[in-house]
Amino acid sequence: MSESRAVSTVVVGAGPVGLAAAAHLVGRGLEPLVLEAGPRAGAAVGEWAHVRLFSTWAEVVDPAAEKLLAPSGWSAPDGSVYPTGGDWAELYLQPLADVLGERVRYGARVVGVSRVGRDRVVDAGREEQPFSVLVRYGDGAEERIVARAVIDASGTWATPAPIGGDGLPALGESAAGDRISYRVPDLKDPAVRARYAGRRTAVIGSGASAFTALSSLADLAKDAPGTHAVWVLRRGIGGDTFGGGEADQLPARGALGLRAKAAVDGGYADAVTGFRTSAVDPGEDGRLVLVADDGRRLEPVDEVVVLTGLRPDLSFVSELRLGLDERLQAPTALAPLIDPNVHSCGTVPPHGVVELSHPEQDLYLVGMKSYGRAPTFLAMTGYEQVRSIAAALAGDREAAERVELTLPETGVCGGAGVFEEPAQDAEPAAGGCCAAPSGAQVVRLGAGPASGGGC
Repeated sequence: MSESRAVSTVVVGAGPVGLAAAAHLVGRGLEPLVLEAGPRAGAAVGEWAHVRLFSTWAEVVDPAAEKLLAPSGWSAPDGSVYPTGGDWAELYLQPLADVLGERVRYGARVVGVSRVGRDRVVDAGREEQPFSVLVRYGDGAEERIVARAVIDASGTWATPAPIGGDGLPALGESAAGDRISYRVPDLKDPAVRARYAGRRTAVIGSGASAFTALSSLADLAKDAPGTHAVWVLRRGIGGDTFGGGEADQLPARGALGLRAKAAVDGGYADAVTGFRTSAVDPGEDGRLVLVADDGRRLEPVDEVVVLTGLRPDLSFVSELRLGLDERLQAPTALAPLIDPNVHSCGTVPPHGVVELSHPEQDLYLVGMKSYGRAPTFLAMTGYEQVRSIAAALAGDREAAERVELTLPETGVCGGAGVFEEPAQDAEPAAGGCCAAPSGAQVVRLGAGPASGGGC
């Protein structure tokens, strides 16, 4: 274990928003230290390298980062192109981290943050004490770093939500873990393709990741007979089920929903609505049976893909005084702006240091982690967050409170997804939202080459 060392600002996570935070801090004359648990920049992004974003390059490159990169000879990719996660990590995130140089450390996992000499209970002299950041490295060595400010951009990727409709793991979920995935499958990988080809897969979730999985499995079904998806929804089919369609000002996001609709319309997937999973039972043939909280059972499936959202890991900031919304686990001032109970089909206004502040001064949760359990995050929102915070830390309150971002209308909530041009005869999803019906039902929208039978 090494002795404490002091830095200006610790940034947790070398993902898109963490690296953007470092770029803005450097631009303000402040020295950041970025601590990344993974072996490279954008390590979490690299785990969904096969998925295409629904934002273009112009929307996922931070202006301060681009300015920092320019002297290295880096040139921005075509701004109109939609990168994959792999493109984003390789062509932007790693070069940015390389320019930041020794300001970025890999294999450095933050396991705790507190105030020097103060746990969360102690009031006396609290704000005068710097932060104490406990870091554990890959070889087991530990170090304590002292910092004036902490920006937590660690994201939510490592903590996916479970199957259970009540937010808890379904009974039997852990035991069936070898047949359950919490990521969009990369069907271009031969081993992954073989796992799903010719098999029946339940896809649980209603966001862009579920759309991506459904459309990918539909493409696989065209080449591998017997491949079929069962789309398990906790709510009913409504006007917004497939997103904003052609009305979405992020065209790739609208197209993604249309591709999922085409998968259902084409008979490559059945949609099961009003189904809240409470148990995963082993079938007599070794397959899995999903059981709803009212006792209803679906036909057996071979695999389950769970895409029910992500959660923030708050364990390593538990000694700090956070002001979090009791439902979303997002900062209390931000939560009303992103609440999916209200904003499922609307816009999220740009926000910065005011909305992201906590009772613990100079601590900020940013990026996906700032959204808690809300699914509406966009990279440009995170870039605006850290621009504002860097200005505040540099003492420029006027710039910190100024809004410098205009967001597009969002027709659907969610994360990244695939994008192809929608078919010319594809019908856009209708606007509006609707509540789930009281009972579960299997819905076949249109006729097509269905395989495997209904649920």
